[in-house]
Formats: sequence, structure tokens, C-alpha cells
Amino acid sequence: MEEGVYRAVSGGRIALQRRQYSASCREFSVRCPRLQLRSLSAATCSVWLAAYGLFVLSQNSMVLSAAIFITLIGLIVYLHFVKIDHESLLVIGSLGIQMTSSYASGKENTTFIEMSQVKDVVINEAIYMQKVIYYLCILLQDPREPHGVSEVVPLFQSSKPRLDCLVEVYRSCQEILEQRKT
Repeated sequence: MEEGVYRAVSGGRIALQRRQYSASCREFSVRCPRLQLRSLSAATCSVWLAAYGLFVLSQNSMVLSAAIFITLIGLIVYLHFVKIDHESLLVIGSLGIQMTSSYASGKENTTFIEMSQVKDVVINEAIYMQKVIYYLCILLQDPREPHGVSEVVPLFQSSKPRLDCLVEVYRSCQEILEQRKT
């Protein structure tokens, strides 16, 4: 297992772990930064201070109870549906490509694409907030049109690694796809 430290589009540090199980089976895992206790505490304190200010003005204790309840529900929703700890890509040349997103709460989303549906893996570019960002995506073959593309599936959507990290994953995926074609 090899590990490299890269930067995300946002400038934050991310870690890329590479595992090679065989010549045609490799796994890439991008680990995002953990939830910072400082930012969590700041958000919680600001909500509770605003609620306390409303409580002082209105003398209604329901304001404080509602603030605590909303903060707890918001944190649970954020950890279970938004904050992704790591994303992984498992490429098996004879079988297919598996993408997994692991959330901070422990929940995992897994998607599998059969290799017969994969046309290519490419690095695409997009304009986002006056910047050009790059992302890795899988082109799915159109069953009706042999030279067409039916769908574009983006990879590492949450971690958003920069181009140098994407190139490393791209080259490895291309090696496996070339083995499949020969």
C-alpha cells in the first residue's frame, strides 16, 4: 500500500492510498480531512448565542429548546448525508469498477459498473466559480450506438482532488483498460 498527500481543489489536504492486488486489480482511496472540532464548536456556539439573545428578548424557553433540537438534528443530518470521510475506486479489469463513498456516520454508498459498459476513463474539465477544475469520470458505452457515450459518471465528487492526483489514478486505470482490450 502506497500513500501520497495531495491538495483538493479547495486547497485542503487529502490523502491518496493506492493498493495493487494484481496486474488487473487496483484500489484507490481518497481520504478527506476529518470534521474539525473548532468549526463544529463555532457553528454550535453561534446558533446557541443567537437563541439565547432571542430568549432574553422574548422570555420564552421554547427558543432555547428549539435551538438545541435544531442543532442536534442538523449535526446528525450533516454527518449522515453530507460529510464524506473517504471515497474509493476499485478497478478490476475482468469484472468492473466499484465506487464507494463512506460518510462520517459510517454509512456507505456503493455503485458498481460492469466492465462491458465502460467505454473509457477520462479527465474532464469544468468551469466552476471562475476557475477551471478537473475531474475524473467514467464514460459509459451507449448500447444502441457502439461509438457513442450514454452517460458520464464523475468520480471523487466530494474530495475533488487536483489534477496531479487525478493523473495518477487515470494512468493506472488506463493500464487496466489497455489490458482488457488486448
